[in-house]
Amino acid sequence: MNNIKGSLILLLTAFIWGTAFVAQTSGAGAVGTFTFNAARSLVGALFLAIVIMIKNVLDKRNDSGRVINTENNSLPQTWPVGAGIICGIVLFAAMTFQQYGISVYPEGVAASGRSGFITATYVVMVSVVSVFLGKKMHWIIGVSVAGCVAGMYLLCMSGGISGIYLGDVLVFLGAICFTIHILVIDKFSSADSMKMSCIQFIVIAIISAFVMMFTENDVTFAGIKAALVPILYAGVLSSGIAYTLQMVGQKYAQPSVASIVMSLESVFAVLAGWVVLGEVLKPREITGCVLVFASVILAQIPGMKKGDKK
Repeated sequence: MNNIKGSLILLLTAFIWGTAFVAQTSGAGAVGTFTFNAARSLVGALFLAIVIMIKNVLDKRNDSGRVINTENNSLPQTWPVGAGIICGIVLFAAMTFQQYGISVYPEGVAASGRSGFITATYVVMVSVVSVFLGKKMHWIIGVSVAGCVAGMYLLCMSGGISGIYLGDVLVFLGAICFTIHILVIDKFSSADSMKMSCIQFIVIAIISAFVMMFTENDVTFAGIKAALVPILYAGVLSSGIAYTLQMVGQKYAQPSVASIVMSLESVFAVLAGWVVLGEVLKPREITGCVLVFASVILAQIPGMKKGDKK
């Protein structure tokens, strides 16, 4: 029952993350990359700070009279500043590549769907990188990598080399950074997740705002107002609520199941782009999406067979 509960929570997380690609695509048309990321990260950090304060107030009402950390049933942890800064720098790079990549797709390209599926390749990359970190590579991972490469070819090279967009390359670099981010988070797994997430978004907001001042001279109140809804959606729902739901969901679901459910964000990205923005993928691109998604799921099978739990 707990696994089902966790899966449903993570399904909602995947839905929010997938539909956030539409918000990012819409926001890219109104403000620059660093303006959008600075605003969404600031909103996400403020939201998480409020949640943490409410959580602390509720924790203080324990019968024991002590503040209890509900994450590990111990005394509250300090703010993991160092871990948050490191995660923030890596996630800043990931978000920058992804958002800028989305913004440079030409008109008529299904930016939300393509970027969603390209980003999903981080699941396969995490499995491959783990081999270099000492884990034995299962033969299924090899098949998964081959399927992912074939899917990326169909998705991004419909017109040969000329069919690769700059956006594809940038979003893929973002996926690599997301892979590094996941591995870095794993190193700090003992830290308070919510506090670390709050710090990382503060770091992203500061760096993005600093770069924005030197690279985006066309920042206007009208532009920010036009992108307000996408900023709030990406900030509150994608950065704040979805990250919190991910933490809660992974407490109940097995990691292998969690990865499969969360990889559905790529499917939701395509559906949301189709419904909201009217984006349409060509048959060849759809085939590529199916291969990438199948590879993402296939990459989780070795872990599922072991029944590993975090």
